[in-house]
Amino acid sequence: MENIAKEIRNNVLENLRLLEFMDDAELRDYIETLYLQKQENAKASMTERKRCTADVFNGLRRMGIIEDLMEDKEITEILINGKDNIFYEKGGRLYQYGRSFESDDELEAFAQMMIGVNNRMVNASKPIADGRLKDGSRVNVVLAPVSVSGTTVTIRRFSENKMTMEKLKALGSLSEEIEQFLKDMVRAGYNIFISGGTGSGKTTFLNALSDFIPEDERVITIEDSAELQLKNVQNIVSLETRVAGAEGVEEISIRDLIRTSLRMRPDRIIVGECRGPEALDMLQALNTGHQGSMSTGHANSTQDSISRLEVMVATAGEKLPLDAIRGQIASGIDILVHLGRLRDKSRKVLEVTEITGIRDGEIEMNKLFEFVENGFEDGKVCGIWEKVGELKQKEKLKLAGLIRNTTS
Repeated sequence: MENIAKEIRNNVLENLRLLEFMDDAELRDYIETLYLQKQENAKASMTERKRCTADVFNGLRRMGIIEDLMEDKEITEILINGKDNIFYEKGGRLYQYGRSFESDDELEAFAQMMIGVNNRMVNASKPIADGRLKDGSRVNVVLAPVSVSGTTVTIRRFSENKMTMEKLKALGSLSEEIEQFLKDMVRAGYNIFISGGTGSGKTTFLNALSDFIPEDERVITIEDSAELQLKNVQNIVSLETRVAGAEGVEEISIRDLIRTSLRMRPDRIIVGECRGPEALDMLQALNTGHQGSMSTGHANSTQDSISRLEVMVATAGEKLPLDAIRGQIASGIDILVHLGRLRDKSRKVLEVTEITGIRDGEIEMNKLFEFVENGFEDGKVCGIWEKVGELKQKEKLKLAGLIRNTTS
């Protein structure tokens, strides 16, 4: 029966549009019809037919063996490393799941289904793909043999309840003073870049920060997979990239979306994450009057975020001299916020820094806040946020009538 189930799954996956237009009852009937066709010269019991139909249906329309993980709202990530090794993150800690896929073929079909709902494909010729589930969860798939441990599926989930600055303060991620400072920075139109390592909470923080954007502004968000939830803004357009596909479907990159967003009359542009040459387009957008724009990027420190931006811009192929790249960064970005995930699994704002310009060919920075550890108790990192500098560039605050909040 396993071979028949595999053939039926492959048949449906070859016609991905069927999954879009069929409801559950129609898909079950279609699967059962395929089963009967494949068993026309063999005796098939009603029990076998129903079991095969249910197995294929659950793998295509449900979440199969990880359905209960998907139903647990406290689980933030699901990591499938081959058919036998499944892990999940809950409360900031990883646990091993006690169930396995029956076969490598079942897992591969499951991965293809998850990517297929986005009208994208993953197969031997294109073994790496990204997608998004209906609930907003982000999915990455790497098929064997590129993934030596077997087909790998990584699902990053997002809470149905949007994270806010109030919640982040309650979790100990930042102080009241930093929240008020950043609120004024967003309202006054300072351009902000959020950096941090993997899992440090960059997208979550960007989401929370967006609550401070004035309601009467037009915002364009640009992402690989739409994750941002800007519920405070009414005039919002969300753009998402597209990979190249069959039948002449062309790729639409982050760079393409940034360029077209400039023709959409944005007040602010929010780029979910800069990973490569799109950093140049992002900086050019910041330097063309779109005040209050924001983005994120991977980095191990504030200084490292500058270095990574320089490298990403250099990969754009424009052959810009380093001085010109640094000039774009210094004039485009006003505030750097660096996040970190500490050894107790907590996520915190580690540093807030102002970019003040260029001196002797180097980007000049003015550190404003930093998190200072002062102990480790009951398994938790203890510390305080210290204000170590004053904002130097206050012109935007003056224009917004918020200058009163810059003095201690």
